[in-house]
Amino acid sequence: MTGSTTPTRRLGEVELPAAGTWRIDPGHAEVAFVGRHFMLTKVRGRFTGVDGAVEIAENPADSKVSVTIDMASVHSGDQARDDHLRSADFFDVAAHPTATFVSGDVRWDGSRGSMTGELTIKGVTRPVTLAVDYVGYAQDPWDNHRAVFSARGRLNREDWGLTWNMPLARGGLLVSKEIDLELEVELVYAG
Repeated sequence: MTGSTTPTRRLGEVELPAAGTWRIDPGHAEVAFVGRHFMLTKVRGRFTGVDGAVEIAENPADSKVSVTIDMASVHSGDQARDDHLRSADFFDVAAHPTATFVSGDVRWDGSRGSMTGELTIKGVTRPVTLAVDYVGYAQDPWDNHRAVFSARGRLNREDWGLTWNMPLARGGLLVSKEIDLELEVELVYAG
């Protein structure tokens, strides 16, 4: 950043990132999900191929987010499960290699907010709302300015056509329909 431009600003009692374009650092971004197996055990997975940008506006409610997720980058700690997730039963990465999220409505209060946007998975676009927290600012050893955000939400995977499942003998399903999303993102100031 040059001149009088600073990486952060104060809005009321809160320090927030300066207005401008902030790029997602793919090496420090994770889109994670948590589902239930046998309706009991939490199973966690994540996508490591995450790219995009945040246009932080003077008025935080006017900010815009655009994210692309490489669906083949899914990792859950089990190769057979990952291969199944990449198959046509779930993400069908051969036909739909990426998912996208584009923000719409942003509401902001202090260092927290909510964001509703359009999530496209497997060619199906549906709204999803995320609770967002601004975690803070850091300057890295190479003089890059970074803003860190966390977000979380819940969705029903069947709303995106991810309907594969198996019924259990005593009732219930093998894989939960409700999926929790957990996002951790470092943004780098781009101007």
